[in-house]
Amino acid sequence: MELVAGCYEQVLLGFATRPGQSWTVVPDFTHHAHSASLSAVAVNNRYVVTGSRDETIQIYDMKKKIEHGALLQHNGTITCLEFYGTAHLLSGAEDGLICIWNTKRWECLKSIKAHKGHVASLSIHPSGKLALSVGTDKTLRTWNLVEGRSAFIKNLKQNAHIIKWSPDGEKYVTVITNKVDIYRLDTASITGTITTEKRISSLRFITDSILAIAGDDEMIRFYSCDSQKCLCEFKAHENRIKDIYSFEREGQHVIVTASSDGYIKMWNLDLDKIKDGPSLLCEVNTKARLTCLAVWLDRASEMKENSDKTATSSQETEDEKSSTARRNKDFWTSGRVKAAKRKRKIIPRKQKLEAPVQKKKKKQNSSA
Repeated sequence: MELVAGCYEQVLLGFATRPGQSWTVVPDFTHHAHSASLSAVAVNNRYVVTGSRDETIQIYDMKKKIEHGALLQHNGTITCLEFYGTAHLLSGAEDGLICIWNTKRWECLKSIKAHKGHVASLSIHPSGKLALSVGTDKTLRTWNLVEGRSAFIKNLKQNAHIIKWSPDGEKYVTVITNKVDIYRLDTASITGTITTEKRISSLRFITDSILAIAGDDEMIRFYSCDSQKCLCEFKAHENRIKDIYSFEREGQHVIVTASSDGYIKMWNLDLDKIKDGPSLLCEVNTKARLTCLAVWLDRASEMKENSDKTATSSQETEDEKSSTARRNKDFWTSGRVKAAKRKRKIIPRKQKLEAPVQKKKKKQNSSA
């Protein structure tokens, strides 16, 4: 298990994490990933990808611990990245584009002009057939990923900066400053609203009905989506919280938080005793101004993890089949996609990730 975090200092940080009776976090690598601050990070079972204000997406092969290359499709800060299974990655940026990438060959299958302003956030439905995005044009857009087209546009009164599907795909939430609106998929209507005192910077579904919310203070709060009531709040850090990540391992709900105070902390949440708050498992002081966070789980951990990958495995198989069926009439074999492929640039690199205690840079391996 690896904690990966981006920061203002243009560095990707990696920390090997060993679960047990006493969890441990050991610095594993630091890598000067970009020429500007990191703005987004995403993981799947093999890769970590990072987005930056330098307009590039960097790819890291976590199995081999090497930098795999760079994707240059966007013109503007990369604002959001999200994998779907093992075959696809979606990226959004300030240029208003959403790009769909095949992660086998790292080809841009389609580049969609999604918003008139910036793409602020995107989220893929657990089925892989739909995606939602919000932008600075005050719209919420639903995307048909099977056909690669817009399915529905909803005008918002203000700009939303976060959107997220629930694990079961039956609801989704949008965040506008300090307000969370909860929508039902079948009616596309708001069923409830959660309001906090401070601006919300990150939220995460812990279960289908429990949200973890963090923002411009030191507190983590757990809310019920059904009643919109706060189930628990506790002080997690000494400064504002920039990102939350969560996963389930052997029935254990683990919450990971990153803060402007430089600390990454891991917490154990017992849902039966949620009012008591989570207990601290371990922490590490990165001594960096953190911006984004993810957890890369190795294959052994994934097999133990009770996640939504099981529910989407059949869809992943369909994705892989469709990627090989090059002549099907799906959106990624259209003429427009071929044009996108001609535009996209990939810079291959095979540079090893450096251990943090190492002062001298390792020699680069020869390019593949």
